[in-house]
Amino acid sequence: MPSNLARHFLLSEDVVFLNHGSFGACPRPVFETYQAFQRELEAQPVAFLGRELTARMRTPREAFAPYLGTSPENIAAVVNATTGLNIVAQSLDLKPGDEILTTDHEYSALEKTWAYVVRRTGARVVTVEVPMPLVSEAAFTEALLAGMTERTRVLFLSHITSPTALVFPIERAIAAARRRNIITVIDGAHAPGHIPLDLDALGVDYYSGNCHKWLMAPKGSAFLYARPQMQGILNPLVVSHGWTNQSKEPGAMGALGNSPFIDEIEMQGTRDPSAWLAVPAALAFRKEHDWDAVARSCTALAQETAARLTERTGLAPLSSPEFSAPQMVAMPIPDCDPLAIHDALIERYAIEIPVFKWKGQALARVSVQGYNSPEQMDLLVDALSDLLDLARPLSQAMS
Repeated sequence: MPSNLARHFLLSEDVVFLNHGSFGACPRPVFETYQAFQRELEAQPVAFLGRELTARMRTPREAFAPYLGTSPENIAAVVNATTGLNIVAQSLDLKPGDEILTTDHEYSALEKTWAYVVRRTGARVVTVEVPMPLVSEAAFTEALLAGMTERTRVLFLSHITSPTALVFPIERAIAAARRRNIITVIDGAHAPGHIPLDLDALGVDYYSGNCHKWLMAPKGSAFLYARPQMQGILNPLVVSHGWTNQSKEPGAMGALGNSPFIDEIEMQGTRDPSAWLAVPAALAFRKEHDWDAVARSCTALAQETAARLTERTGLAPLSSPEFSAPQMVAMPIPDCDPLAIHDALIERYAIEIPVFKWKGQALARVSVQGYNSPEQMDLLVDALSDLLDLARPLSQAMS
């Protein structure tokens, strides 16, 4: 049975939900706060969106910025990390022959974003193969350094990878890029609420992360961080009331009273800002339930589950433990039709989990959140064993 924390979530009891990493799950009290903002908006839309919104949008920035290791002036609300990273990618003044250095573990939507930028600018993407299994920070960093040339203009990395669920040790690579005047852009979609962040100390130029995943805020809440010296080159994807024709130097005033960076990105026409406004409620929920302790338990359960499946498959993990995302593990499984396995898990066991191939290797990516339980992990390991015809350990087979 799920742990008693499951009662705080809205997830269907008919599904064993082991896929928090894809879209997250919002706790009931946070979702109720979100809906309260929506009702308040509908009760007086002109006051909410016309007279009060600038001040309202500031409150989540002030609550969230210390959690990110920066100041409220360095983050702007966006609807998801893909949007934030598109703002950056489409703002960069790239020329034919310029290089965007990245890895073979990136999220497909962002691979398409850079392909679009390449088609428009004549730049090119250079993809580094990360040494696998990932067991050494030095090997990871050296592979990236070897890919840097005098033509490298951008270093684009995931902090936590989506397909392989690895935590990339990005600190030294970012520092090396900074010394070479290479712009650093980090996809932090899975990072907030999952791993500690100190963005100012990291020294990154641009970083975008989702709040709707591991932070457990409602869908439609995310942020874009920009180092103060790099804010001025950004352009909004939509030009609206927040746009200004004035100076974008640090300290300049935007059209709505914030910096141009914040005003231009946050004010892009009528939309529902309630998800972003509920971010402080998500932070409060985490604090009330000591979510750091919950996360430690989830991490232990995720790693234990991966180890049990490894024992049955005999397949080596993708990384040593320190490079595995704490609550999310991509577990190698024998060659199979991943869609058939995924569908069978849903239809026969009511288990929601992604199963796919990455570079020819079949993977099942399990997420463990506070609403999950050891019994659910037992069910997953046994279900995969049945579907993949895996032998159980002798001690279990004889019991």
